[in-house]
Amino acid sequence: MAEIEREAMEYDVVIVGAGPAGLSAAIRLKQLDPDCNVVVLEKGSEVGAHILSGAVLDPSGLDALIPDWKEKGAPITVPVKEDNFYVMGEAGQMRLPNFIMPPLMNNHGNYIVSMGNVCRWMAEQAEEMGVEIFPGMSCSELVFGDNGEVKGVVAGVFGLEADGTIGPNTEPGMELHGKYVFLSEGVRGSLSKEVIAKYGLDNDSDPQKFGLGMKEIWEIDPDKHNEGEVTHTMGWPLGTKNTGGTFIYHLDNNQVYVGMIVDLNYKNPHLFPYMEFQRFKHHPMVAELLKGGKRVAYGARAVTKGGTQSMAKAAFPGGALLGCSVGLVNLPRIKGNHNAMHSGRQAAEAAYAAIQAGRAGDTLDEYDNALRSGPVGKDLKKVRNVAPLNSRFGLLGGLAVGGFDMWCNTFGFSLLGTLKHGKSDAEATEPADKHKPIDYPKPDGTLSFDRLTNVAFSFTNHEESQPAHLKLKDASVPVDVNLAKFAGPSARYCPAGVYEFVEEPGSAPKFQINFQNCVHCKTCDIKDPSQNITWTTPQGGDGPNYPNM
Repeated sequence: MAEIEREAMEYDVVIVGAGPAGLSAAIRLKQLDPDCNVVVLEKGSEVGAHILSGAVLDPSGLDALIPDWKEKGAPITVPVKEDNFYVMGEAGQMRLPNFIMPPLMNNHGNYIVSMGNVCRWMAEQAEEMGVEIFPGMSCSELVFGDNGEVKGVVAGVFGLEADGTIGPNTEPGMELHGKYVFLSEGVRGSLSKEVIAKYGLDNDSDPQKFGLGMKEIWEIDPDKHNEGEVTHTMGWPLGTKNTGGTFIYHLDNNQVYVGMIVDLNYKNPHLFPYMEFQRFKHHPMVAELLKGGKRVAYGARAVTKGGTQSMAKAAFPGGALLGCSVGLVNLPRIKGNHNAMHSGRQAAEAAYAAIQAGRAGDTLDEYDNALRSGPVGKDLKKVRNVAPLNSRFGLLGGLAVGGFDMWCNTFGFSLLGTLKHGKSDAEATEPADKHKPIDYPKPDGTLSFDRLTNVAFSFTNHEESQPAHLKLKDASVPVDVNLAKFAGPSARYCPAGVYEFVEEPGSAPKFQINFQNCVHCKTCDIKDPSQNITWTTPQGGDGPNYPNM
């Protein structure tokens, strides 16, 4: 596409991604300077279409940004009124007393929300202030200035031929230039990944660690609904060697969010995260809650969980990484939206100060410093050892030692210092011959569902004639290496059934990519043991269309 001449539009700040981080940055810029020219580019068909989160929202980020959010009608109306923590066995559960939990685990003052709807509301606030927001605009390339700085992005490319070449119906898109470019793409964004590699932003940090989050929305029997109840569990079905956990949140209108996060550092390539989630719903406690109800939506998204030691440098020449592009989720709290909002606000303040001082395009080191020393750094510092402890000691050991460390951090110290992560999640995958295959029960179609049936409830869609947005570095690796050595884990780690190995009698297995199913979770880019798959943005507007995730 480099040979195509494109029109260019000039802005003060270009923001990629209309999530909580990007929208917070846009709003804060306009608060600081109503004349600041700000554009937000969103790859989803509308703001919120690609937003998936638990979500119990800590309102601290919004309090700092829009203190009167209640008066302005934010869709944040279900306060948490009950906290439950369980360790699960296959047939029963043990509740952990709330008093033994570190104070940071207390959800008092938090709210059960749809982050998709919160982002829709934030977009309305931003547009009222004069922010331009363009949904359906995938950003496929970075634009660099004469000094190697990021000066913009290419957005709105449509109609490429299936092989990626220019065709008669190709729309070349346009360049959007800014004095600063903010990347708020969420976990493992393609432009963020490029920027991190180009400028070595992760040279001084540990490998980032991830989990795969899967979520369903259920409408349940009103007699079983308890608005404001928050339940977190650990243990079965993942067991004690594989870490992760589940959540059940009762919001309004007799709906509950049911979800599971599977940590992607698992060793056994036979593990099937999606089927672990489906099996969870057959636990007696969960099955009784969902009995007589119906699932109305499904989605999946990777989450960061590495902590402060895994944060890449957040500033680069000409721009900044915001939110989960840096990795700001507090793992034990399962919360990152408040930190995303803080990061957007802080990046906006740093960019505004630099522009006012005539330093436009410089590296915003003051933003990176503020991120690490301010509310985000303080929030993540207390839990920095949870992920590495879970990795080393599994569920029970991680729970005991991690809980002790969080209690110590409550009082401002840690006996453990800051632990290292070691291997990436891809490197953690072991050869299949070291592990036994896992026999998963067949979904019953009432509580549990096969992947393709559930993917229909993500309302995902991709125009089929476009190039596949999932790229292989080497087309021979999936069969010759990953299938032969790791039993083809991509057929299992993908929560949308994108990857499969097709075997016909008398023929060698073939690797097939059903990119139309993709829900943009990015797990393949993270967990593939050969790091042979690269997730890129598809044509704008394509992907899931989450109604109120």
